[in-house]
Amino acid sequence: MDREVKYWMLVASKDHVKNGIEQGIAQACHGKVAPLKRMRTGDFVIYYSGKLSFGKPEKCQEFTALGKVIDDEIYQFQVSEDFCPSRRNIEFFTTDDVSILPLIDDLHFIQNKQKWGYPFRFGFFEVNKHDFDLISSKMLHQQYA
Repeated sequence: MDREVKYWMLVASKDHVKNGIEQGIAQACHGKVAPLKRMRTGDFVIYYSGKLSFGKPEKCQEFTALGKVIDDEIYQFQVSEDFCPSRRNIEFFTTDDVSILPLIDDLHFIQNKQKWGYPFRFGFFEVNKHDFDLISSKMLHQQYA
């Protein structure tokens, strides 16, 4: 029996996401391997960026990348002497960054609309097909509008 496709939300600053797009990779939760092990070939990922730059206060509040897991390989990459994060290979699609603000009321994973940022505190979580389709349609559609 084939495994059902899953849809994953990853959280990272916009500068880190754009760097990952250039490299064709995903990292999650500061390089932890456990979230990456939950993904399988053919699954989809969406990145949400609450901040523009890592460690800085400027807000972004946009979905900033959309991609597909292209293999089952998880590997480590030495970034610096004391940082060796786990990574997955991702095929990223050409998309527009999309604000979360007009979508909050229609996203099922946001249960408390007043505290809509709460789910993102986990850094990585599964979303349902409805939410994936809503976000991805906005990210892909705006190019052709």
